[in-house]
Amino acid sequence: MRRSEVLAEESIVCLQKALNHLREIWELIGIPEDQRLQRTEVVKKHIKELLDMMIAEEESLKERLIKSISVCQKELNTLCSELHVEPFQEEGETTILQLEKDLRTQVELMRKQKKERKQELKLLQEQDQELCEILCMPHYDIDSASVPSLEELNQFRQHVTTLRETKASRREEFVSIKRQIILCMEALDHTPDTSFERDVVCEDEDAFCLSLENIATLQKLLRQLEMQKSQNEAVCEGLRTQIRELWDRLQIPEEEREAVATIMSGSKAKVRKALQLEVDRLEELKMQNMKKVIEAIRVELVQYWDQCFYSQEQRQAFAPFCAEDYTESLLQLHDAEIVRLKNYYEVHKELFEGVQKWEETWRLFLEFERKASDPNRFTNRGGNLLKEEKQRAKLQKMLPKLEEELKARIELWEQEHSKAFMVNGQKFMEYVAEQWEMHRLEKERAKQERQLKNKKQTETEMLYGSAPRTPSKRRGLAPNTPGKARKPVAASTCSGKKTPRTGRHGANKENLELNGSILSGGYPGSAPLQRNFSINSVASTYSEFAKDPSLSDSSTVGLQDSLPPEENVFVCPKLRWPALLPKR
Repeated sequence: MRRSEVLAEESIVCLQKALNHLREIWELIGIPEDQRLQRTEVVKKHIKELLDMMIAEEESLKERLIKSISVCQKELNTLCSELHVEPFQEEGETTILQLEKDLRTQVELMRKQKKERKQELKLLQEQDQELCEILCMPHYDIDSASVPSLEELNQFRQHVTTLRETKASRREEFVSIKRQIILCMEALDHTPDTSFERDVVCEDEDAFCLSLENIATLQKLLRQLEMQKSQNEAVCEGLRTQIRELWDRLQIPEEEREAVATIMSGSKAKVRKALQLEVDRLEELKMQNMKKVIEAIRVELVQYWDQCFYSQEQRQAFAPFCAEDYTESLLQLHDAEIVRLKNYYEVHKELFEGVQKWEETWRLFLEFERKASDPNRFTNRGGNLLKEEKQRAKLQKMLPKLEEELKARIELWEQEHSKAFMVNGQKFMEYVAEQWEMHRLEKERAKQERQLKNKKQTETEMLYGSAPRTPSKRRGLAPNTPGKARKPVAASTCSGKKTPRTGRHGANKENLELNGSILSGGYPGSAPLQRNFSINSVASTYSEFAKDPSLSDSSTVGLQDSLPPEENVFVCPKLRWPALLPKR
């Protein structure tokens, strides 16, 4: 049994006791029956009124609960619809009081969610409005009267984040472009003269509208200023080049050049004006020194002719070069020609540099070839001879590679320009072939001269004997003592055999006799050929011969075949002339 039922029974018992107690009191007092009846009616009335009042109150409470449930259910359904959530469902059976409490709690939760979403929506709209105003973009399309869903809020947050990133990117670009614009304006001495330029340069950066149109206009302004700066720099550089050329042509002293050194850098308006004034001054001075200027141009023309490998016919084609009537028109012709040559050189600069490299390599190769054919190179010490040989071999490999590269580049150039690339009045490969042929002919001529020289020297030695040379110092040979005559030395000492006796063969007149004797192969009656020789002089003669490879050819060997067949012939390795031996 419930406690409430127990309390109800106890209330009935309590009421029964109270009525009994009242009856006892009435008995003791002696109240008549009719008055007892009246008093009992009063008690009944009071009790009934109290119970009715209590019942009415409880009925009112029940009605309020039911009404509250109905209101909460309606509001809850509305909130669920606004918040885009499932309608609330009470699980299981419950009392009116519990249902009202649950519904009221759920309503309060839904109200809180609705409020939070509305607040976040308002905040996002404020941020969107601020960003869109500075970026000049349309506002985000969302119904501010309704409650946004979680997905809508998430998309709105992403949109605002994108706007922030766009703002940061555009602001960074704006700051960078603004910095460059300010630098360009400073370089040009330009002050902002339009409202847009003043907004960019003078106003606060945060107040500038970062619209795509403004960014594009900003970029356009920067390009215009950079173009003006570039043009100004080109004009100033052209004026400086003109000034330097006029300085060189007029041979302006260094002190006078240093006086205007401050304007030889920069491109501001005042610098450009100062450069123009200097050019005007030099042009006037040039007119006063026409001959001197034209001669300076002619020197420069010759330099460009050399760089462009002009032939003599091409140089003579410019007839004003030899004119002596130094007038303004002649100067203009020279200026036009130097400009044409400069442009021609710039167009073909890579090819000319390649040809120049080949020329330098060719000259170096010819120098090493000359050294290689020099007999005195064997006196070289310190390893230079080996280095030269390595460099010569390297150049021999390098020249064909350079020629092939230039040939390919020239063929491509000739296809593009539909004309031949000329060097010194002829095609480059023909020029190269001619140089190689000239080199080959020169080597052949030098070889023939060397052979002819060797042949003549051999014939001379056969007829008159070898000429004495200054003896060189050698170890083991003491210097000649003044006043002492050397002992006669037989010619056969060189062979290591004894000298054959002269009595056995009367024709052996060629043997060497010292102190006034006849030289080998000489004439007995020739007094000027009678000289004194020493071992040192003979050794010196052979030493000099051994150093000259051009002398060690087949000319001496052929001499042996020309001697009489009945004689045994040998060649002395030191004296280098034949000696006759008697028959065995």
